[in-house]
Amino acid sequence: MKTVKEIISSAMPEKLEYPPPSEDHAGHIVYLASKGYTKLAADHILHKEMHGHLRETVGNVIRQLNFTFNYSFIQEKNERTIILCGRIYNVLLNIALNLAGFEKEIIGFSDEEAEDAIKMVMDALRGMEEYERKSPIGKGDAPIAKAVVEIFLSEMKKVMEEYYRPPGSMVAYVAREIEKKIDEKNVLNSFLTSAIEQIRNNVYYRMSTAGMCKFGNDYALGLRWLRHLGFVQVSTNPSLAAIAYTDDPTQWEGFREEDLCSDFKTIIKEQKDLLEDPEAFSDDIAAYATEVSIWRNLVVFRPIAIASKMYHGMISLQLNPNIADNYEESVRYALKFYKDAEDFLRRYDSYLLWGYSETEERGRPNIVFKVAGSSPASIDITRKLESLGIGTNNTVTFTVSQEVELILAKMEGRAEAVKKGIPLTTVYETNMGGRLDDHLREVQAEKLLSRALEKIKDKESALKDLAAKLNALEEVESKETVEDMIRTISSRKYLRPINKEPLIEFLARSGVPFSSEEKVKDFLEKLEHDIEHCGILVTKRVYEIFFSPQNVPKWISYLSSKYGLTSKQAEEVLKGIDVLPASKRHPRETLLTLSGTNMTHTEFPNHQMNVLSTSLEKGFDIQEYRESVLKELDPGILRRLTEEWVDIKEEFIRSYELTSHQQEILKEAEIQDWSR
Repeated sequence: MKTVKEIISSAMPEKLEYPPPSEDHAGHIVYLASKGYTKLAADHILHKEMHGHLRETVGNVIRQLNFTFNYSFIQEKNERTIILCGRIYNVLLNIALNLAGFEKEIIGFSDEEAEDAIKMVMDALRGMEEYERKSPIGKGDAPIAKAVVEIFLSEMKKVMEEYYRPPGSMVAYVAREIEKKIDEKNVLNSFLTSAIEQIRNNVYYRMSTAGMCKFGNDYALGLRWLRHLGFVQVSTNPSLAAIAYTDDPTQWEGFREEDLCSDFKTIIKEQKDLLEDPEAFSDDIAAYATEVSIWRNLVVFRPIAIASKMYHGMISLQLNPNIADNYEESVRYALKFYKDAEDFLRRYDSYLLWGYSETEERGRPNIVFKVAGSSPASIDITRKLESLGIGTNNTVTFTVSQEVELILAKMEGRAEAVKKGIPLTTVYETNMGGRLDDHLREVQAEKLLSRALEKIKDKESALKDLAAKLNALEEVESKETVEDMIRTISSRKYLRPINKEPLIEFLARSGVPFSSEEKVKDFLEKLEHDIEHCGILVTKRVYEIFFSPQNVPKWISYLSSKYGLTSKQAEEVLKGIDVLPASKRHPRETLLTLSGTNMTHTEFPNHQMNVLSTSLEKGFDIQEYRESVLKELDPGILRRLTEEWVDIKEEFIRSYELTSHQQEILKEAEIQDWSR
């Protein structure tokens, strides 16, 4: 015999009528929820046309759901009663969380109307749970309410559950914190109270509502909860999509977490030619798997994308890296995927936006395509897609010159689009700062080890001894040359940070750069400190070139003159370009590069946890980090990187400097002091 939780978990949504048979907004929400589309139903309320009608609409929803809830218990006890009541609980919980989270700020509901609606929902849930406890199903308990909450929290706990990286994901941590405060005698209200407390005390929610920065998720799970906290963007790629399948295997069978999203097995079975020779069509199969995984991302952020006119809610999807150097194939791939997304979203929007203004465009994908900046074709691909009003997110970018060149390409493409009247979206220029730090650290470690080995006769034995202390022996023993051994030990896998005790001892024994372990330790600690700021310095430099208060008016003038734009059009071109720091290793990489304009931070789940932990430390004050991207770091860091750290200074300078052509463009735009 199935448990209540198993009954609710296994219940699949019922087929929706098309077009929807609804007659009013409350009835539409009830229709969607009763069919099993509870998140879509709750998101329907997130629309600017709901201003001034929120209390009335929520009240009407509660009236209808409360009647259905009571009526269902009068009927014979069966699985249908459990499923329907579970859906009623679920939609009301999601409505309350939508109104308690950052979505309220984007839609523009007042604090008063949102709080009134939340109180109405909580009062309704309290009454329903009490009724359940008195029913033959409850028998003094609330098994349906408990099951709904348990399922909700279990979805949050899936984030990085299998693909664990210390200290784990923030979303899973929050789920455990909510769980601690659930009252078994008042499950739904205690859950909501605890959840809302977690939202409003979270550092990301506080920074988002204070307008300090925008944030994105560098992962494919936990998105709805992050949306409540103020996350407005998602970065994904084939490897992250694969990880999502590992953390949440239900994606193979279909999405119970998000609504109207097809499952991979169903889609792939329809492509019989691919299954006949899967190896030959491996790229196509991977594309379908990525496509299926991206639909969930699109629908979670759909309400805020539409409400903000594509300023928020953009989903970054990586183009096939195997064709990154091929302009024609990359553009063809992007347009095909964009068309598939448009077809899917037209149907989704027919339910999400039912009853709202017909002048509002349906189906436009809230997608930007990740274009690898390492490819020579990236500039032309970026320019072309942007000219069509299809946004890009340039990735695999580490250096100032790379990012400047690609932002200039975005400007040109966006200028062409805006002149045609094409509405623009937010687009991104990724700075993979942590990758730059890792590269410089590895270069430095290789050079230190090589110099130390000059004084050692049995180099292989010495390296194996060091490798054993760094837990790298198995991999090092598989290498055939000393150079390969050095390269392996120096990798970020084993020497991040560089100031590890075994390396300190190894270098000191050879007198590199000192014979004193204390001096070597001090040397490596300062070196590590400076290396950890390289990506931050690149982010700050790119941001200041384009988006500092003194330079924005100059770029607006430049764009107006070069492309024949009005000032308003030029402002629109510039406003929607965000620097996107990524691949971060330390909370400072977020906290030292915040800005309320032209900046979105994409965060891996364990990095989010590290930032949250930092915010909980005694004396932490988020106001100290307001517009931190424009605040100068210790000038000694840049001086040492460009002068003192001789092993890596040329590498760093190449990452930090502009090309002569770029300097000429900046001169033309009257951007001063960038001719280092």
